[in-house]
Amino acid sequence: MGVSMAYVRSFAGIVFQTCRRELEFKQQCHHALFRSKDKADFSSSMHHQANEEDVSRATLIWRAIKLPIYSVALVPLTVGSAAAYLQTGMFSARRYFVLLISSVLIITWLNLSNDVYDFDTGADKNKTESVVNLVGSRTGTLVAAYLLLVLGFVGLTWASVEAGNLRAIMLLTCAVICGYIYQCPPFRLSYQGLGEPLCFAAFGPFATTAFYLLLGSTRENLCLSITATVLSASLLVGLTTSLILFCSHFHQVRLGTERGSVVVKWAVMTLYSLLFAIGLSRALPLSCIFLCAMTSPIGKLVVSYVEENHKDKGKIFMAKYYCVRLHALFGAALVAGLITARILVTKHIPKLVFQ
Repeated sequence: MGVSMAYVRSFAGIVFQTCRRELEFKQQCHHALFRSKDKADFSSSMHHQANEEDVSRATLIWRAIKLPIYSVALVPLTVGSAAAYLQTGMFSARRYFVLLISSVLIITWLNLSNDVYDFDTGADKNKTESVVNLVGSRTGTLVAAYLLLVLGFVGLTWASVEAGNLRAIMLLTCAVICGYIYQCPPFRLSYQGLGEPLCFAAFGPFATTAFYLLLGSTRENLCLSITATVLSASLLVGLTTSLILFCSHFHQVRLGTERGSVVVKWAVMTLYSLLFAIGLSRALPLSCIFLCAMTSPIGKLVVSYVEENHKDKGKIFMAKYYCVRLHALFGAALVAGLITARILVTKHIPKLVFQ
């Protein structure tokens, strides 16, 4: 588990560096605007700074990669593996990294196919960091996306076969289906306002529970129980993941930006209220409750940033990166709490939910 914790810390560092780069870029734009001589020059400068054609190709490629967003692959897997470690005391580094690579491939499919279908609808017509616009080929991007999906699913299947756990591959299949109907025709349920519920289910109960089963099962132990501990952790993971998605499209929310900021506030309040309710029910170890509660300043930062900047399209895009911070740190706190409970031999007995 030391390997996975080191990976979490490394990934969190990458997240922070990327967020800082984006914030510094926006601050430079902000200062340049205030140096404009008059209101007309101010508006012209704003347009110039926001014009993606003035941004270097390397920067556009960096934005297209969306590296911080890949925390949604790392966190469910690591939380699931930590829950399995608490339950069984086992950890397979080889299986963990196969699952991590497979998850990254599937998230890449989600990103690439989303770019393709947004290109088809015209939503990304002027988005220069769109992968389709960067490579100049819709068909090539789509073929690459589905090739990555196939490779990723092969890796998930291999891990399920090695673990001898068919329940896990069924849950992961459900997670992939959620991703497909979220963005792919003829469903495209994201346009119906169902993106967040699908995201919650895919990365929370489906993926986190499946990874728990895969990292805790062996051919000698095929009947690993699904406990209240892993289900509780999966709900928390699903909630923080959905918050990233909501803030990624904040300027497009049908509620309007002011009501959207209220939704973000209530979502963060729900996250920590649910955390303490779970703590009272003893579904999670006290170490998880304590460490996750320590991330509340990041939650407060998300709320305050959205409340202050929800009307500013030039700044609100940074909200998703603050949500990524919350997601990564909250996930790391869950992992650390679960591992600590095992190491300290806490008298925490996970409650059986499904056998």
